[in-house]
Amino acid sequence: MIEGDTNSFIIEKMSQKDALEIANNWKYPAPYDFYDMTADREDYEEIIDSNQRGDHYFTLTKNGNLIGFFCIYPYEETEGEFEYGVGLRPDLTGKGLGTEYNRIMLDYVKKTFKPKKIWLAVADFNQRALAVYERVGFNFESQKKQATNGSIYSFTVMSLSIRK
Repeated sequence: MIEGDTNSFIIEKMSQKDALEIANNWKYPAPYDFYDMTADREDYEEIIDSNQRGDHYFTLTKNGNLIGFFCIYPYEETEGEFEYGVGLRPDLTGKGLGTEYNRIMLDYVKKTFKPKKIWLAVADFNQRALAVYERVGFNFESQKKQATNGSIYSFTVMSLSIRK
């Protein structure tokens, strides 16, 4: 948990209550409804099952209000490298808050997991997210096609190298 230096932001392991709130009630307007947990059965099952979530999912709250979440998974084949995924509460998206919230979450990841490199993949249509990730230091790595949400989509793969 972090407090104080982040203006009353708290990051902690995701609770079952928050997992169910995110999975069942966070609904985004089109085309961002792609990110609704109910749009992909595997994503939905992972977030609602505490065993699958394990120690990989965290929430960001401010003054007791759930703002966002992130998940962080170590790459087994590459020591010090992690995959990062993030979601913001639907009513907070598109308001210029993503950069601040990602910086807070990434600071936590850096302090807690001590990564050498953080990877993410974002759907190509999500230009807002791509701009946020660039602002927080991620760089373009490649493009890939991935099966998800019942179809095949193009994704941009980005990475953030951590200087020691």
